[in-house]
Amino acid sequence: MTTWQSSTPVTVAQRFQQVRQQTLALCAGLSAEDLLVQSMPDASPGKWHLAHTSWFFEQFVLGRDPAYRPRDPAWLYLFNSYYQSVGPMHARPQRGLLSRPSLDEVWAYRQYIDEAVGELLIGDDDPELAALVELGLQHEQQHQELLLTDIKHAFWCNPLQPAYRGAIAASTGPTPVPLRFVDGREGIIEIGHRGEGFAFDNETPRHRTLLQPHALANRLVTNAEYLAFVHEGGYREPGLWLSDGWATVQGEGWQHPIYWQADLASEFTLAGVRALDPHEPVCHISYFEAEAFARWAGARLPTEAEWESAAQGVKAGGNLLDKQRYQPRASSDGDGITQLYGDVWEWTASPYVSYPGFRPLPGSLGEYNGKFMCGQWVLRGGSCVTPRDHIRASYRNFFPPHARWQFAGLRLGQDR
Repeated sequence: MTTWQSSTPVTVAQRFQQVRQQTLALCAGLSAEDLLVQSMPDASPGKWHLAHTSWFFEQFVLGRDPAYRPRDPAWLYLFNSYYQSVGPMHARPQRGLLSRPSLDEVWAYRQYIDEAVGELLIGDDDPELAALVELGLQHEQQHQELLLTDIKHAFWCNPLQPAYRGAIAASTGPTPVPLRFVDGREGIIEIGHRGEGFAFDNETPRHRTLLQPHALANRLVTNAEYLAFVHEGGYREPGLWLSDGWATVQGEGWQHPIYWQADLASEFTLAGVRALDPHEPVCHISYFEAEAFARWAGARLPTEAEWESAAQGVKAGGNLLDKQRYQPRASSDGDGITQLYGDVWEWTASPYVSYPGFRPLPGSLGEYNGKFMCGQWVLRGGSCVTPRDHIRASYRNFFPPHARWQFAGLRLGQDR
């Protein structure tokens, strides 16, 4: 198998239809105005996500045919994201200004691309085509998550703070799972993609690394635990913060996680404002905040190798997108390390750099991951808005250290 092949027991054509329909389902109930809003430069309008994911198939799948002619050449410019080798692109901070093409035109564009790719897949057993389509689907699943994180930020910026979906039920019983540390493996281990099923190029090659004696917390840090950090002056104590983190706290006026309300008793969710559940994992914090909390707690963040070592052999399950909860859930009783998948992405202590022997994909697709290996930090495990069949033990997400609009939290680690 190549690293692009899907392990899902469906045909490529069936999977293409399923993933594309899932994107549409996530947009159900959103208005044209909702899908046009861009609340900050790091976010994109929903309409742009819808168009860009179709652009990807047009550019890299349909465009393989030298005789193919784009549906609208101007859209190749509007909906390119960062592929410099493909051509110029519209500035990211100005995506919210694209009132034209209309949403109806974007829907029609998606249908056109669906039909064109669908025709290619009928009776075609070309492994290269299947690999490119699978990459496009994995790319679209990333944008499904981004669509939800971006609409959440946009709705939070709205003074009405509207709900994307209905009420979220309480997630836990009267007592939380006590936090304890579980010893991890030590010595030489292997991490990285094993070569079966799909993987992005940044998950390769599989290689050996050395783990020192360490332990990981059995669950994620909760709202109640993070609230104690806030109450004890965590955002006012410079000694807890990295220099850039403290400068960001001061410059941005951070006093608590982004979606917590000023009363520290409620938070904004995709279901609107609700009471802060003390037992749910703290969410929407930056690397700077995660690192400061870990220092305050007398611990540290796990490395990505420590996290992957713990996750190897653990089936990807838990509170992921298919649960349609769209909110982290408190840990339930369980042996060993829990909440490895879903709920919140877990910040690690590892900078996003290449593995030994890394080689990016050939051609323009080599821009997908490798060129971002500077100034970013690795997150692991997926979140409550990550598709279940998109996450795995070797998956490496990455964001700059100030990013906090993503569903990101933390697990504590410590040396032994």
